[in-house]
Amino acid sequence: MLADASNANDLTQVVVLLTAGVVAVPLFKRIGLGSVLGYLFAGLVIGPFGLRFFTEPQAILHVAELGVVMFLFIIGLEMQPSKLWSMRKDIFGLGAAQVLACIAGLTTVGLALGFQPIPSFIAGTGFVLTSTAIVMQMLQERNEISTLKGQRMIAILLFEDLAIVPLLVIVTLLGSSGTAADPSERWMAVAIAFAALVALVIAGRYLLNPLFRLLAAAGAREVMTAAALLVVLGSALAMQQSGLSMAMGAFLAGVLLSESSFRHQLEADIEPFRGILLGLFFLGAGMAIDLSVIAANWRTVVISVVAYMALKGVLIYAVARLLRACHSESLERAVLMAQGGEFAFVLYAAAVSAGIIDAEANATLTATIILSMMLTPIAIFIHGRFAKPVPPKTDDLEVPENVEGTVLMIGFGRFGQIVSQPLLARGYKLSLIDKDAEFVRDASNFGFRVFYGDGSRSDILHAAGAATARAILICVDDKAAAIKIAHTAKEEFPLVPVLARAFDRGHAIDLLHAGVDFEIRETFESALVFGTQVLNVLGEDAETAAEVIEEFRDLDKERFALETIGGIYAGRQLIRGNAQPSDLIASRTARERAEAEAREAQEGSPG
Repeated sequence: MLADASNANDLTQVVVLLTAGVVAVPLFKRIGLGSVLGYLFAGLVIGPFGLRFFTEPQAILHVAELGVVMFLFIIGLEMQPSKLWSMRKDIFGLGAAQVLACIAGLTTVGLALGFQPIPSFIAGTGFVLTSTAIVMQMLQERNEISTLKGQRMIAILLFEDLAIVPLLVIVTLLGSSGTAADPSERWMAVAIAFAALVALVIAGRYLLNPLFRLLAAAGAREVMTAAALLVVLGSALAMQQSGLSMAMGAFLAGVLLSESSFRHQLEADIEPFRGILLGLFFLGAGMAIDLSVIAANWRTVVISVVAYMALKGVLIYAVARLLRACHSESLERAVLMAQGGEFAFVLYAAAVSAGIIDAEANATLTATIILSMMLTPIAIFIHGRFAKPVPPKTDDLEVPENVEGTVLMIGFGRFGQIVSQPLLARGYKLSLIDKDAEFVRDASNFGFRVFYGDGSRSDILHAAGAATARAILICVDDKAAAIKIAHTAKEEFPLVPVLARAFDRGHAIDLLHAGVDFEIRETFESALVFGTQVLNVLGEDAETAAEVIEEFRDLDKERFALETIGGIYAGRQLIRGNAQPSDLIASRTARERAEAEAREAQEGSPG
């Protein structure tokens, strides 16, 4: 009975942990505070200073550290040597400059607050590590991941991800600095650690790929998953036994497998365990927040948050400006990256284990990090509200003036570039304008002369030669801008044919209403070609596939004509759906008609 009661209690705690995460994380993500803060808040609520479902958060943190280990393995998998080399200037130049400057600057905050040098260094270094989750989420929401400024921030985050491993090693060495007084013991420890690193590199280089090829040939998926876990945990254990951190072993194993053909399989196998255990780590960190300590040291917490965020923001801005970033990019980077990050919890937990800081200091520093993360969305909102948009530098760009061309193309992105090729092949003279200053500069490197200008302005259209052009092509990827350009072009030059790129059916209808002479949905033709190939792969002969596609064209034209008059839902009865058949859209292919005709002929034949 006692065993049953213990099992029931363990199961209850598991259910509580899962419930807390499932409820808090979606809620915090919905209000824009991110999943990490959701886990931390959930841990605080169910922990010893909340509802007291758990009284020993350290026991959970001990198990959940495996989530951090697996997270570093995933990071290692993404760090292919070729990728690191292509981004080396930003990662090891910009990233290193920002991290080192911030470590030096933020260490002074702890010293000013009266802490000893080593704890001040650990506290400042933890705050230097930006929240990857927050920054990546913001970049993704703004569609800035592929932009140059987004790539620079990602490079800095990559360097910080790389830096966490040596920082954990430094924490381990600082914590053990007084325990090995004998120099021979110290050198022996270094030799053991170095030998373990060499052994891991050799094993990863020559044993792991053959091992996974052998397991893949066996065809047992669960064995591959077990092998992936074995690699991660075995590497972590080897490093731990040699005196280094488990994180170091997992990271090195990931890097060694980063260019393996099994990389994606390993990532898919590890990801579920990584996600659950890392979430459990943050839950444990939330449970470990001592509200009584924070209440007793609230002045220190508030001063630390303000000092760390302000100084880090100033240092990030200064480094960005020194490395020739513009004011707006530097300021935006400072606002986005001024907070502490989730890796600080890992570093502070390691510092507690090493005896560098005590539980009270850990609680204070953890609260500082959490408050900075919570303030980041607010800081971003204020920046977006009050920051003045800086117009792009266009002094070096050529603007249209008395340009004459057979065709005026507005927007010279991926769509316009393809359209230009057959026209140039036939000798037509193109007048090209685009309002993306950076792109206009880049286009010249590929042999194009693109003028800088906004195609929705009538004076720009006149200067670009719209009046004498035989056709105006609207190839911009902005739906609202395309409609505005269409209205302006047809009002100013009613006799010049206007052809436009449409984003979707609704946009195509709006363009027709704006007066364009021809529109095409940007994915329409490529989707038809793709569909033709699919039919061929499925065994349909080329003639049948062509007839099916042509039949769809006719049906789509009919549907589009109805939608142009009656709105986007007017022709929905003509859509072939997989939910239920519709008599209105039932039509037979050439093969089906031939089979029916053959049956009729056979039934009508004598005898």
